[in-house]
Amino acid sequence: MSGGRIYLEFLDAGVRGGCDLYWDNAPVTCQTIWEALATPLRVTVFHAMFAGPEIMTGLPEAAQTFDPTAIPDENQTVNPGKGELLWYYQGKNAMKGLTDELWEIGCFYDHGGRTFGPLGWTPCNIFGVMSDNQDAFADQCRDIRLTGAKEIEIGRL
Repeated sequence: MSGGRIYLEFLDAGVRGGCDLYWDNAPVTCQTIWEALATPLRVTVFHAMFAGPEIMTGLPEAAQTFDPTAIPDENQTVNPGKGELLWYYQGKNAMKGLTDELWEIGCFYDHGGRTFGPLGWTPCNIFGVMSDNQDAFADQCRDIRLTGAKEIEIGRL
């Protein structure tokens, strides 16, 4: 579905941001995430600890319908821009003390983000950018630092 767009919406606040996907630069990542969003997902998002202005969530088991190791490195960076969307997978036992897999979708809501974590710099696939309602969405993201995790919906536009 080249050219498809997605949204992220804070359900309680009714704040939705529309996102353009980087179909030309991350085609496999975009197609895979697009297919995983055949049904909109309601997930809890948390604020990043190391990455700066980022919210992130795990892809729920119901949407884990693909082999995450089949997604190649595409459009990777350690310095994402404002509004950019991230895909990251980490296999079981890849990090000391963490036996679970990580199937992560993230959104950088401001400048100064970095994909840095407990293991250091971690290049991640950047597969899109929020182009609609970015400022109102960012206000909701900032609020997570003070009030805690929030529920969002991620789906196709």
